[in-house]
Amino acid sequence: MGSPDTAQSQTNTTLKSCKELKCDCNLMWSMVQQMSTKRLCTLHGRNEGSIIPVFSDRARRISATYARFYLETEDYGDPSKKGRFYWMALGAFASKTVACSLDDLRVPIIDPVFKGLAKGNLWLFYDISGWHWYYTRFRNSFDQCVSRRDASAYIKPVRDQVANYPWKDEALPKIANMHRHDYIVEAFDLVGQIESTRPGDDQERLKDQHLMAIANHEQGVILQPLIYDDACFAGWVWVQRLRGIRMLSPKLQMAFTSACDIGDKKLKSEAPADTVLEDFQSRMQWIASVADLFHDLMQRQRPYMESQLKPMAGWVNMDQMQNYPSAYMLGRPR
Repeated sequence: MGSPDTAQSQTNTTLKSCKELKCDCNLMWSMVQQMSTKRLCTLHGRNEGSIIPVFSDRARRISATYARFYLETEDYGDPSKKGRFYWMALGAFASKTVACSLDDLRVPIIDPVFKGLAKGNLWLFYDISGWHWYYTRFRNSFDQCVSRRDASAYIKPVRDQVANYPWKDEALPKIANMHRHDYIVEAFDLVGQIESTRPGDDQERLKDQHLMAIANHEQGVILQPLIYDDACFAGWVWVQRLRGIRMLSPKLQMAFTSACDIGDKKLKSEAPADTVLEDFQSRMQWIASVADLFHDLMQRQRPYMESQLKPMAGWVNMDQMQNYPSAYMLGRPR
């Protein structure tokens, strides 16, 4: 991993002279992408590393990153603005759910589903973390550069990193090199409004709108073309709904706890039995109900919800080889 945020220039004999550097949008997007790269790597030196091989490890580090964004403990965060990245709290619970599914002994049996879940989770992270890191690190140029993100145009050291991302040949064309940004513009315009609005009903309304803008980007722009439109993945998801086979698959649910499940039904949402997961409209009906429950819990039980996010934020250096040795044997790396 080479560092893109350095520059070299020839020295001269003029005292106190300097070299002017122009950081364009592409250079800054390249720097941000490297942050996403490093987060999922084991570092072997200052600028060298390799992606952690276990799928559920990745999902837990992703969950940690999302939790840290919400809690404003992520790099370049601002604790005085906690709550502005509202989707990130929901995203932390969602990525935790993916990690639990990947660790479930029943899931690796169906390889296309196992790898499809890992692929969607990974590439959503590469996409969504970048928008948030850019906003926090280079806020003054975000509006100018939001439409300029293009993985195919990153500076060479970062293009070389992206070339080593799992499933990159398949993923990048399907998600347009992480360029699509209509919902992102809407979502971060709402972040700006949240930042400038006092806590109260208006701010909660803005947070709810922000939540659904990111959800539409997540589900429609990234996950639908990347995994749900894949005939093999969708076919196996259909098979898992068949009578007699459904019981051999994990429940389709979102549990608002740092654990994989919770007994209190008021703290989780199970998908309706007629949910067709691979169908965007059907899936979004359930996701909208998940978002409603999340929003309600964040209003009524925020201390509890944040108490669950804090330990998840601690997974940022999760290494399943040390913590879950039996599961590591199941986590066939890509």
